[in-house]
Amino acid sequence: MIIRVYVDVVADLFHYGHVKFFQKARAYGDFLLVGVHSDQTVSSYKRSPILSMAERITVVKGCRYVDEVIGDAPLTIDQNWIKRHQIDLVVHSDDLSEEEEMRMYEIPIGMGMYRRVQYTPDISTTKIIDRCKAAPD
Repeated sequence: MIIRVYVDVVADLFHYGHVKFFQKARAYGDFLLVGVHSDQTVSSYKRSPILSMAERITVVKGCRYVDEVIGDAPLTIDQNWIKRHQIDLVVHSDDLSEEEEMRMYEIPIGMGMYRRVQYTPDISTTKIIDRCKAAPD
């Protein structure tokens, strides 16, 4: 039986932290399905992405650990999403507060199909943006 693992991401300014996250998530199963949040969804809770959703999807598709990419991924994973995409396991990094985690992943947590992987320290899109701003002309 193929185990389908699902992760959802912004994946703006794709970097090695994203690659390591996908590698860790993929290790839980045989097939990695990545949901990419829309520009509008991302803008509702943090800064607007620099890359469009279409650009972010294209970059994520290029990662060797990723088997399939879906755009317009929801922030909150419900049973319909799980069933529609035949998801066996949902994985996210351990960078969320308990409140955020429950709000977004309450259903898969309750179903016993949620796992956390360690967030890659020292790299983030925000840190890359800060490096660019600090770089000499």
